[in-house]
Amino acid sequence: MDENVFDDPRITAIGLLFEACAGLSARFAAQFEEHGLSPVEFEVLTRLARSPGNQLRMTDLAAQTSLSTSGVTRVVDRMERDGLLCRRACPSDRRSSYAVVTGTGLARLDETLPGHLRIIEQWFTGQLEPAALEALLDGLRRVRDAVHPGATAGSTESTPAATGC
Repeated sequence: MDENVFDDPRITAIGLLFEACAGLSARFAAQFEEHGLSPVEFEVLTRLARSPGNQLRMTDLAAQTSLSTSGVTRVVDRMERDGLLCRRACPSDRRSSYAVVTGTGLARLDETLPGHLRIIEQWFTGQLEPAALEALLDGLRRVRDAVHPGATAGSTESTPAATGC
């Protein structure tokens, strides 16, 4: 084995990415816990709140979160019991349903987001000059789209407006 293989910038790049993600994830998890949310519950609420009509088909939610269909079902079941979201039948396809964030879920996000944004600013975006942040965002989107092409599934399609559950 070439003794310089560990100096390869590809190893350095992925190592730095993992270290940054681990450090940010630990800070986020502690802050989410203060608001009674797990990291995956926060991600689900955020993805729903950022989607048209505050909703996504369950299959699109699974694709966006990289959870299995059964994993999304378990999380949605738990969050539905907690009143954070509900299911709504798809009017055009009886086999499909939407996960819809509720008023309670939006309120929980409103409580959680100020602290979340402070952490992002302090430990991530605030560490970068605007041009560096723009370049990083462009690069991350390219990588995300290559390795996770379903990451934006259902986020731009026209969906019927959510009606209460």
